Amino acid sequence: MKISDIIELLLIAALWSGSFLLMRIAAPVLGPVWLAEIRVLLAGLALLPFLIRSKLWGEARHKLMPLFIVGCLNSALPLLLFAFASIFLPVGFTSILDATSPLFGTVVAAVWLREKLTLNRMSGLILGFAGVTVLVGMRTFETTPSTLVAIAAGLLAAFSYATAAPYSQRQLSGISPLVITTVSLLSAAIFLLPALPFTVPKTIPTPTVMLAVLALALFSTALAYVLYYRLIQNVGSTKALTVAYLIPVFGVIWGGLILHEPVTSSIIFGCGLILFGTAITNNLFSNLFRRINL
Repeated sequence: MKISDIIELLLIAALWSGSFLLMRIAAPVLGPVWLAEIRVLLAGLALLPFLIRSKLWGEARHKLMPLFIVGCLNSALPLLLFAFASIFLPVGFTSILDATSPLFGTVVAAVWLREKLTLNRMSGLILGFAGVTVLVGMRTFETTPSTLVAIAAGLLAAFSYATAAPYSQRQLSGISPLVITTVSLLSAAIFLLPALPFTVPKTIPTPTVMLAVLALALFSTALAYVLYYRLIQNVGSTKALTVAYLIPVFGVIWGGLILHEPVTSSIIFGCGLILFGTAITNNLFSNLFRRINL
């Protein structure tokens, strides 16, 4: 990666980790469906004028179906699932679940792209899922059926991200990141639309909640997704997914500083296992040693 790619990676991690904090504020009031719908709709509409001015509609027309699929896999489903999880789980814990996406990405690449599942990758997968087990077993919150379902939802969201990244790389190669982001977000809004009448919020959102949703849509979604799809095109889906390594670090910091969530040894240990496992899976250590030897 170039220095500019690394800076972009850090910015995406900061923006996406902030989304878990904002969802923690807004999801209990709006509910996961309405929060996800407002988030993707506002983000898509905010980018639409830029897409119109860029005169890139031709790219969108030729790739409507892949863009819709990416909208479902990389926006609608994971954002809905993480919004649900954030109602029951602390910010730091939810962001750590997101860090499993590179692990799932390795499995997807092995099954779908026929990439070889080496001993390194197998070891990394075992360590990563051991970290998830530690987090679930040594939690700082009460275990209820709702929290267990929330954990499963977070893991499923991470799997959805892992599936969307290689699909986007293969089906949307050469398409402008602005086109991918705008059309996929609006596609996600269409996908979620039928569920709105059945999940109407019971309370009117406060100004704090409205500001959280606005920041979530503009910064943690619109801006972050443009940067993410551009990063996929610049460095590939596998390296772009490594943004998930950094999200838990920022997530634990945001949760601790702003919501005063406890940062326990089990969280640090479980997070460390996940990060170590994903690093091994993606050969980060071997690449580092190779560069040092050079």
